Amino acid sequence: MGNSKSGALSKEILEELQLNTKFTEEELCAWYQSFLKECPSGRITRQEFESIYSKFFPDSDPKAYAQHVFRSFDANSDGTLDFKEYVIALHMTTAGKPTQKLEWAFSLYDVDGNGAISKNEVLEIVMAIFKMIKPEDVKHLPDDENTPEKRAEKIWAFFGKKEDDKLTEEEFIEGTLANKEILRLIQFEPQKVKERIKEKNQ
Repeated sequence: MGNSKSGALSKEILEELQLNTKFTEEELCAWYQSFLKECPSGRITRQEFESIYSKFFPDSDPKAYAQHVFRSFDANSDGTLDFKEYVIALHMTTAGKPTQKLEWAFSLYDVDGNGAISKNEVLEIVMAIFKMIKPEDVKHLPDDENTPEKRAEKIWAFFGKKEDDKLTEEEFIEGTLANKEILRLIQFEPQKVKERIKEKNQ
């Protein structure tokens, strides 16, 4: 199987990725070439992933969030992402169906990987998200969600959970699909904040 380093994507992986994502063979091959340019070893370490992520958010501190994103993508928990994990991650977060995106979001929030989310885990991810929101943008957030604690409280209340309850994947997906507010609260979307500020200033 020694062809993974040669710059050609193995037929098995190519077929599997075409089956599991909406990407074409051309797209996958082109991405593989640029992936190998960035990561000649064919693997991305957590540090490399964090530095790639930082380029998207030059004005903030995405390190904590990037670590959680990396963990949720590292399917076999070996501390690196191979091309397959990377592409499936890309697919789920960009082109995936709403339920696929929420499956990924669930794994992001399930920090200890035990198959259920606690309120503390929600707070941990929300704190990581807040590190990426510029202080001036935080000022424009509603009063009941302008700190990580308040936002975590609000999310937990939407799910109708008590302090020490746990949230299953099914509850998480069903609740979020049924309530657009939850979706807004669990995501990091700086653009939305910017749009709202624009509206206020008009």
